[in-house]
Amino acid sequence: MHVNVVSGDPLDFATPALIVGCFEDGLGDDLSLMLDKALHGLLTSLRQQQEFTGKLNSVKELHSLGQLAAERVLLVGLGKKKELTDERLRQAAGTASRALKVLGVPSCATVLHQSSNGNRSAVAATVEGAILGAYSFDSYRTTPRERPDLSELQLLVSSKKELKDIRHVVTESCAVSEAVCLARDLVSQPGNHAIPDYLAKQAIAISARYGLHCHVLDSEEIEHLGMNGLLFVGKGSVNPPRFIIMEYNGGAKAQRPIVIVGKGITFDSGGISLKPREGMERMKDDMAGAAAVIATLQAVAALKLPVNLVGLVPAAENMPDGRSYKPGDVVKTMSGKTVEINNTDAEGRMVLCDALHYAQKYRPAGLIDLATLTGACLVALGTEASGMMGNDSGLKKALAKAGETTGERLWELPLWDEYGEAMKSDIADMKNAGGPYAGTVTAAWFLSQYVGKSKWVHLDIAGTAWEEKGKHYLPKGATGVGVRLLVDYLRGIAG
Repeated sequence: MHVNVVSGDPLDFATPALIVGCFEDGLGDDLSLMLDKALHGLLTSLRQQQEFTGKLNSVKELHSLGQLAAERVLLVGLGKKKELTDERLRQAAGTASRALKVLGVPSCATVLHQSSNGNRSAVAATVEGAILGAYSFDSYRTTPRERPDLSELQLLVSSKKELKDIRHVVTESCAVSEAVCLARDLVSQPGNHAIPDYLAKQAIAISARYGLHCHVLDSEEIEHLGMNGLLFVGKGSVNPPRFIIMEYNGGAKAQRPIVIVGKGITFDSGGISLKPREGMERMKDDMAGAAAVIATLQAVAALKLPVNLVGLVPAAENMPDGRSYKPGDVVKTMSGKTVEINNTDAEGRMVLCDALHYAQKYRPAGLIDLATLTGACLVALGTEASGMMGNDSGLKKALAKAGETTGERLWELPLWDEYGEAMKSDIADMKNAGGPYAGTVTAAWFLSQYVGKSKWVHLDIAGTAWEEKGKHYLPKGATGVGVRLLVDYLRGIAG
């Protein structure tokens, strides 16, 4: 979507559609009152007849019939005025985009941000919501959609003095939103296309475009380093594993980097511990953590944030084969710790443990991993929040704050030593799965054994990486979760 910032009177601005926010509290702002007057009391009538009350994310299309320069007005509910937040603006903008896509409107103008006095964060939220709500993955369609995509947004401001500042905000918001769309594209790619080498090539191309350093280890180099967790998971596939390293140096040379790690299982059949048939096609999304890491590196480079950032992606395909690792096998990981395999479908922690140990070479100021790790997290938290566990209260607090700001909310689960009892093995240092209870926590406990003295947080995004039905700025499919969260966190530490 192309976003322009223009100054002008919304009532005199020619556009196929004008998006206007409305509160449940009534026509309390000047624009709504002027719009109601121009439409001869139509907004008041709609409220009286309960056809449109301003309830959050409700929409109502009105044809202006020549009463306005805009061909139509799309009213979007913002809820109660005192409860308005940037996240509600983001949702309303996404709801409007999705509604206009259904109508086949290719271009629109919006004044949603003015519902919150048009400040910088309101502008950013409006732009993000509009772009993310208009997203669709059409790479494999051989015939065009019947109706055109929403491809242009005019952001209206009241004064020409605001143009420069607002355009800067819009440029940054577009960069972040484009990164989220990149993550969605990567996750949406089918497993026969997005193999580990595909992820590696995407990382290389993005790095070349944005001035990042990128190095990819092949299976021989992975074996040489002793990354047997990653190597064994990938043994059953004809598509060999890759270990992707992306580095952005925007801070001082002496500044220790933040290291982010993303689980990159490009397709997860479960291996020998085969998953049920139902829903297995969704397992192309098991690299959503990797997609978030790659996209975050792109966003941070585009924004030129003054931080040092390293992205690590252990990428593999988990398939059943005569060479696959098996229940009962013992794997010696890169750290030297041995793991008894009692579930080959608990493969994410096996690739992550090598990546987390590798991360220690950077002496990270903070270490964050993202993974669609456990179905148990979906059971515990549903799709409204990602699970968070870690060993540093400051890092957890900062990420939780970023989650509230971006709407990518986190909820902390305990990580007590007692959970490690379930991971004890009779023949190795530990098992890779701990039974039916507290699966999210025992998986995180397993990872905690590989982070050394780093300040570390694990984010389980199993419930938030995919949207089943579609809502506000999350169309059905991959969500790109984690990108906006990490960028907001990194902006915070950048000052």
